[in-house]
Amino acid sequence: MKKANKKITMNDLAVMVKNGFDETGEKIEGIEKGLKKEIKSIGETNAREHEAIMLRLHNVAYRFELVELQKRVDVLEKKVGVRHK
Repeated sequence: MKKANKKITMNDLAVMVKNGFDETGEKIEGIEKGLKKEIKSIGETNAREHEAIMLRLHNVAYRFELVELQKRVDVLEKKVGVRHK
């Protein structure tokens, strides 16, 4: 049994190419939506983590402040006659 070869016209070929492009475009749109959602999620996570770090840093004394305070305490202890253990 022989298959009859169907002749493909230029119009048929144009429709097939258009359908291929449409399918590819839909796939790309799906990928873009997924990436945008993932990037947004990562950005929100980074913002929360940054905020948490900043809150912790606001409660930390800077090293130069501690050194200065230690010097002042040493002077006061000497004047009062108290020794630090």
